[in-house]
Amino acid sequence: MTTTASGPSAPATTAPLLSAAELRVTFPGRRGAPAARAVDGVDLDIGAGEIVALVGESGCGKSTLARALLGLVEPTAGAVRFGGRPLAYGSRALKAYRKRVQLVLQDPSGSLNPRHTVYDAVAEGLRVHGYAGDERAAVAAALSRAGLRPPERFFLRYPHELSGGQRQRVVIAGALVLEPELIVADEPVASLDASVRGEILALLLSLRAELGLSALVVTHDLGLAWNIADRVAVMYLGRIVETGPVEEVLTAPRHPYTQALLSVLPESGAPPVVLTGEPPDPARIPGGCRFHARCQVLASGEAERAGVAHRCRTADPPVLTGGSAPQVACHWAAARAES
Repeated sequence: MTTTASGPSAPATTAPLLSAAELRVTFPGRRGAPAARAVDGVDLDIGAGEIVALVGESGCGKSTLARALLGLVEPTAGAVRFGGRPLAYGSRALKAYRKRVQLVLQDPSGSLNPRHTVYDAVAEGLRVHGYAGDERAAVAAALSRAGLRPPERFFLRYPHELSGGQRQRVVIAGALVLEPELIVADEPVASLDASVRGEILALLLSLRAELGLSALVVTHDLGLAWNIADRVAVMYLGRIVETGPVEEVLTAPRHPYTQALLSVLPESGAPPVVLTGEPPDPARIPGGCRFHARCQVLASGEAERAGVAHRCRTADPPVLTGGSAPQVACHWAAARAES
């Protein structure tokens, strides 16, 4: 048994707002090279009003998974469902979907047109979707919700006249103006000063409290996940390797990869785990556990002592299921749970 849980999970009372099932995204290789398996079998659920953090190193497939969930990339296999219905990829269906699910990018300077005023930047979504109401009132309400008050003071300002935190609030207002049910925030505070990061995270939490907004926060920063998420999904080389409530995963991580990511946080108190080498090429994913070539537990002999070293090198743990139950795709963690 390679997928474990700390105990029986409570039965789900409602269907997830957004879910992915057996999702795969591959990109063809050049000149006959093998295809890159950027997302290699992912199940992920996001409930109404829930904040899920998707964490992992650069290149692990986080952003590709987010783009697939947004409908920006059509999956090679598997399905995305929103509100219980499969995502359709026709232009009209995607336009309607993107009104309900909005993207917030990490670099507000790159996502805001320097020639557009704040008013035009926020109103753009309304115009694309043919909004028939009071545009000025909608823009003002979105800016106010994003913490830019009084909103009229920002209408005619340009991005270069704003601070980094204010620009990120404009980006968030541009997403909020369409009154979405879920936002996908890709490294939403990565480009901000430490003093501003907390303000933006507090804003996202307040939006969840006030609007019932759901969010998928894509980040490499486990500290950010701790501060904002209800649940965390740790991704490595195209697959989720550990998931569960954020307090449980980040205080008692079971996968060696999660342990390594946590060990470099200053507040962890543990000696940092230095992983050998770089993540493998997604076009050449190794056999067995995809982490085994870098795994500190296998390298130290602990997996051998637990009797699972051969399985680590030869048997691929199964895809973790969606839902909120704590799970880990690790032969060694499973052996420890059973002993």
